[in-house]
Parts: sequence; C-alpha cells; structure tokens
Amino acid sequence: MTAIPSDNFLPNDLQQALLVGRVWRKFSTHAGEIEGPCVVLVRGGQVLDITASVPTTADLFEREDLIAFARTVSGESLGSVEALIEATLRAGPADAPRLLAPNDVQAIKACGVTFAVSLIERVIEEQAGGDPAKAQEVRATIAATIGTDLSKIRPGSEAAMKLKAELERRGAWSQYMEVGIGPDAEVFSKSQPMSAVGLGADIGLLAASTWNNPEPEIVLAVNSRGEIVGATLGNDVNLRDIEGRSALLLGKCKDNNASCSIGPFIRLFDDTFSLDTVRTTSVSLRVEGADDDFVLDGVSHMSEISRDPLDLVSQTWGRHHQYPDGFMLFLGTMFSPIKDRDTPGGGFTHHLGDTVTISARELGALVNTVRLSTEVTPWTFGVRALYRNLAQRGLIQAN
Repeated sequence: MTAIPSDNFLPNDLQQALLVGRVWRKFSTHAGEIEGPCVVLVRGGQVLDITASVPTTADLFEREDLIAFARTVSGESLGSVEALIEATLRAGPADAPRLLAPNDVQAIKACGVTFAVSLIERVIEEQAGGDPAKAQEVRATIAATIGTDLSKIRPGSEAAMKLKAELERRGAWSQYMEVGIGPDAEVFSKSQPMSAVGLGADIGLLAASTWNNPEPEIVLAVNSRGEIVGATLGNDVNLRDIEGRSALLLGKCKDNNASCSIGPFIRLFDDTFSLDTVRTTSVSLRVEGADDDFVLDGVSHMSEISRDPLDLVSQTWGRHHQYPDGFMLFLGTMFSPIKDRDTPGGGFTHHLGDTVTISARELGALVNTVRLSTEVTPWTFGVRALYRNLAQRGLIQAN
C-alpha cells in the first residue's frame, strides 16, 4: 500500500466536515465478546460510534433532522480519525477497528457515459470489439468522422437530436451515443447491497479480462425520498474488453467480487459542502505499478459532466422506481486511460498489485490494490448477516 500520510485521506477542511462511515470492530456485550459493523460519525476529527442511535447508515440518512442530529448526537469515542485510517491501512492489532465501505443496505447504482470524453472511449471499445490493439486505429477514425469535443452538446436537446441524425446518416451512430447525447441516461446496477469494499481493501478483476481500468467517480448518497444527503468517492472498476464485445455483458463486467469500491467516508451536505461543491470538484486518479515503474495520473472535472447530478438522480429515482433503503449513485467519469503500458499502441491495462488512488480535496482519498476477483476475500457478510448481527447486539428486535 502506498505510504501516504493519514491526513491526506481526509477532506482538506476536516474540522468543518461531517463524515459518516462504517467500521468493523470488536466489543463486549452482556452475551460476551462480539464483532460486527458499526456506524460512525467523524466530527471535529474525532470518531464516534453512533450505532446505538442508528443501526445502519440507511437509517441515518432517513432522518429529517439529519444535520442537526449529526452535530449533536453522542456516541462511543473511538479516537482520532487519523488513527482509524492508520489501523485500516497498516494491518494493526486484530481487535483494532478498521474502515469498511460507508454504505450498507442501500442499492448501488451507476450512471455511464456522462462525460463527452468517456463517450468517445465507449464508442471506441464497441468499434474495436474489445480488442485493445485496434483501439488506436479506431480512435483516429472516430476523431476524423465526428471529432472529439461533444462537451457543448446538451443531452436530449434539439442540437443533440440533429447531431444524432447526422451520425446515423454517416453510419457512425452507436448505442453509447444514444445514452451519451440522447434524452435517457444510462443507469445500471453496479453492485449488490453490502458488497462494496472500502479504503485499503483489494479490488477485483475477472481473470478473463486483459483490457481494464479504474474509473474514478463521485458517488452520491440518496435516501428513500430521493434526497441527496452527501457524497463520497468510488471506483467503478471497468473491463473494457468484455464490455467492448457486447454491451449486454455489462453486468458480467461490473458486478463481481470486490469490483465496487466506495469511501473512505460519506461527507454530509451542510453549509460547508453541498451539491454545488460536487459540481465543481475535480477527482484525481493515480495508478502505481507494483511489478514495474509505471505511473499513471489523470483527473476528472465534474464541471465538464454532460448531465447534471440532479438529472441523474431523477432518472434513477421517482414514480417509476423507488428505493426504500435509499441508494448510492456513481456519477460517471471523464477519465478513460489510454497511456501505453506494455506495448506501443496497446494502451493501458491493470497489472495485479497496482495501487489505485482516487482523491478529491473535499472528500479525501480512496486507495485500493488490484487483485483477481477469485483471489480477494470472498463476500459472505450480506444483509441477513447484518441484521442477525445487529439483533445479537441488541440494536434491533429479532423477529
């Protein structure tokens, strides 16, 4: 794991930020020692276990007095947030609390092709049939045919529909163009409730994939009423070769063991951090190879997104689809790495052992290590296990 000072994993204005997370910890009860996930609040840089008041983050986000509650609720002190991060990353004592993904029973949804740059790369994947060796040639052809700057086009607008008609006339239309500039956003199920991994965990790739990349994104936390309550960072791990063969393989590409990373904390919206902050945030990416000297840096500017976050939320939640436990929503990325790594013209793909760091000044940093989905720790603690555990701890009534 990259040696990064612990305060670099945190918002630059930590003392003003209200952060929500989850930790796995051991503690004593009347029934003896037990361990399990706990909801924590970071306030003034100190970590409070507030599970006795809100057993899940989904319950917390349902509160109509969320910010007032977060500013005043008491809880068991777990020390400084820097110490918690150190324990998570440095494999401290077995009984030390460690961070998990900050969401629990919420659905995990994602939006794709929300930036013009990623739109072009999705078209290239499709045209190349998932073959990275053909991507450079296809990229040049696409650029000559339609150009590379679609950022001025508002999806669903009259201008977008005229462009669509012209591309169809040229035989250059694509299903990715449809969701990139058409009226309907791409919204898909990224992962299952309780399956996301957090800071310091391994992220997983399918062994069959030979062309893949990280996708650094902002992830919104939305409650059952469709209210956006906060934001965090995420890695929407992408298998370019498999999806490039067919968009119908999207589920196979996106939902695997450890293929979804979220964290380190959800920052609540308040008078210091809001959706307007998200709209102007820049999300940075750094990939460092473990078996070579390869380093890749990139950035995704939310100011260049083609669809506003509110539009993406409304296309996910509404009269057409409710989420009783709330949902997490990946907003997409403008960053599709094309820097050559192994062979000239071969573009970028992960090596096992890569360290991936996704960061934003307002949200901190999310760091993970790349492994195979078959080699990471199996996912065994799901929703039923969570509620059994909470019942054992006397935090909910067992039925």
